[in-house]
Amino acid sequence: MKLRLIEHQEAYRFMLTFENGARREVDLQGLIGQHVALDDVKTARIDPEWGCLEFLDGRVDIEPKTLFRYAGLTKDKQAA
Repeated sequence: MKLRLIEHQEAYRFMLTFENGARREVDLQGLIGQHVALDDVKTARIDPEWGCLEFLDGRVDIEPKTLFRYAGLTKDKQAA
């Protein structure tokens, strides 16, 4: 599952769109706040090969599966 599109909203908030069409606005401060200063959030981009979200020219990156879970898009339980 790759990240398809990112849209910076404000501060650490991003709208994330995944290749399956799932879309969610998330605040990434809890995930990246200790590694990416607020001024560096604007360096966000998608790695074209891996589909991960990266900052600071790839010095900080987040795997798409991690973002998908962090955004609360995983199915926690299957229907019985």
